[in-house]
Amino acid sequence: MKFTPYLFLLLLAGCVGLSKEQEAPRPEYVMAIHGGAGTISKDLMTPELETAYRSALQAALDKGESILKAGGSSADAVEATIHILEESPLFNAGKGAVFTHEETVELDASFMDGATLNAGAVAGVKTLRHPISAARLVMDSSVHVMMAGTGADAFGEKMGLEIVENDFFYTDRRLKQVQDRKQAEMEGLQSMLNPREPVLKKYGTVGCVALDKNGNLAAGTSTGGMTNKRYGRVGDAPIIGAGTYANNASCAISCTGHGEYFIRNVVAHDVAARMMYKGLSLEQAAGEVIYDMLPPQGGTGGLVAVDKDGNVALPFNTPGMFRGFVKSTGETGIDIYKEE
Repeated sequence: MKFTPYLFLLLLAGCVGLSKEQEAPRPEYVMAIHGGAGTISKDLMTPELETAYRSALQAALDKGESILKAGGSSADAVEATIHILEESPLFNAGKGAVFTHEETVELDASFMDGATLNAGAVAGVKTLRHPISAARLVMDSSVHVMMAGTGADAFGEKMGLEIVENDFFYTDRRLKQVQDRKQAEMEGLQSMLNPREPVLKKYGTVGCVALDKNGNLAAGTSTGGMTNKRYGRVGDAPIIGAGTYANNASCAISCTGHGEYFIRNVVAHDVAARMMYKGLSLEQAAGEVIYDMLPPQGGTGGLVAVDKDGNVALPFNTPGMFRGFVKSTGETGIDIYKEE
């Protein structure tokens, strides 16, 4: 190719344009949420149920955005947003969480502050109405990172959190779900499971990540775990670096999926590490983990993420993931299925 002055000017103009695109100011604030990923069958989802899910996700986004828009912190926005999701019986967190084999509810949650790298988590709590607030208190008001069981419940009560009876979290839908599962387990007949269960059979976790006007990132995750879990099983949601991670130098992440695989692969931290060590974009790093690394192992699920520049990634390798995001620039969206 002959290098002419005209070609030089064209190349220079292209470089200037690219530079401007790369240096575009980050949004004032960004938030992304999820309500679980898994087998979410579009064929079995009624219009009424889909509307209910979308409305609940929108309410959560609206709550968080109102805090961020007013100049509130990413941590405050994450906590308040997850409160909305924990109160909704549609999601597997707080009210509406799944049952254990013993037909009780055990809840897990975690929280991380990207500015300080401080973190907190609770596992197996039974009486705290909002486990995400307990996780934040462990982060902000203790020298520990994780508390579990009755000790975590006692800590939350001492710190003034609202205490409820375990049956506060019960819903008929979740009770039938675990009873069907137990009956099928006893008889060895998976065919006995409710034929409508696939619409609800998701790796139910709720989560939120946010970037505030001060450039600080935060992440939180809350869950009831797996239906019919036994022996105090704990998944990835309360494990910092596996289900939740935030670092102002890279990104904030909340995961949802088959927790054992997310723990083994330290998924949330791995995405951040790929950005910092390999120089990958958020989309590239999250894609490598969710699409390339987990599936060969049998790991299913997804995550929501926001990076320090306000970019959003919402990857998942399941048929669906309840998800949504909002930016100060006006970009927003709520989706459920893979093809959206």
